[in-house]
Amino acid sequence: MIALRKIISGGQTGVDQGALRAAQSLGFSCGGWCPPGRACESGIIPLHFPLQEMPEERSPNAPGIPRSLRTEWNVRDSDATLILQPHARERPDPGTAWTMQCATEFGRPLLVCDPCDVAASGRILGWLTKCDVRTLNVAGPCEGTSPGIGEQTFTLLHGLLLQSRASSA
Repeated sequence: MIALRKIISGGQTGVDQGALRAAQSLGFSCGGWCPPGRACESGIIPLHFPLQEMPEERSPNAPGIPRSLRTEWNVRDSDATLILQPHARERPDPGTAWTMQCATEFGRPLLVCDPCDVAASGRILGWLTKCDVRTLNVAGPCEGTSPGIGEQTFTLLHGLLLQSRASSA
């Protein structure tokens, strides 16, 4: 049985907003930390996403990485982190690499999946069950570096959340 109750993310375009939309569309709780001023690559993170603004943009632990403090706090405040990124990306961008490092430092389970992989949903559901995840941090690239990733994320997580709801009913 899936214990998942809440999805959090940092609110960037792409994976972050796709995950928040999927949660909201099915009435799941959502939230997370976002940069000061609700800044994202398209301007301002839409107000319908219930995110809390950070006091600063960068973590003292990663001053060279934009938005590193919200990344750090979202990993810290979750039970586990799911990174969705296309396998075509040979190595993660600095923000995604920082997310992975934070998961290791906070001792949080981490799963990296390609949202277009037909086996992704099953892998994620099995992992969520095994790790007894209640609050899931979802991270990955923005729309600007991976066009279409937001919709791919929404489609994958919407189906997964529907399955989660059905299995707990």
